[in-house]
Amino acid sequence: MDSTFSSAGAARTKTRAIVINALFITLTLVATMFINIKLPIMGNGGLIHLGNVPLFIAAFVYGKKTGAIAGAFGMALFDLLSGWTIWAPFTFVIVGAMGFTAGLISEKVPGKRIIVNTLAIAAALAIKVVGYYFAEVILYANWIQPFGSVPGNVLQVVIAGLIVLPLAGRLKKIAG
Repeated sequence: MDSTFSSAGAARTKTRAIVINALFITLTLVATMFINIKLPIMGNGGLIHLGNVPLFIAAFVYGKKTGAIAGAFGMALFDLLSGWTIWAPFTFVIVGAMGFTAGLISEKVPGKRIIVNTLAIAAALAIKVVGYYFAEVILYANWIQPFGSVPGNVLQVVIAGLIVLPLAGRLKKIAG
């Protein structure tokens, strides 16, 4: 009888994880797709969006795996559905790494949560800026032009951080 209960509990846990991952993939996709501003003033265009908000919430509340899944799949799906298709493989890796790293730091680093989560967002910001810089170098075969997207990438993550930091602790308690 014990094995029946434990397998039912394991199935419930797996189902819960699938539902949470799907929810955050969807939230990341929707926030990226519908809450954004295109930046035509940059040499290579650019986009400021709020997709990083559910990404960071997923990472801080549910951990590195959910953060990575939400970021990688949610934002890569946006690229595929919105005409930025060439970016999808880069986005999958870069934003997946952002979610994983933010979640890992939030899970493993001891200390006051607001400081730890700020550090996690700063690390994710570094991954985004460096990752997209080199993605643009590859795509545009130019070492200078990618600097044009750095301010937009910084602004995007800073805005998400300002929204998420005051909420993350409360949301973790609610979800807990």
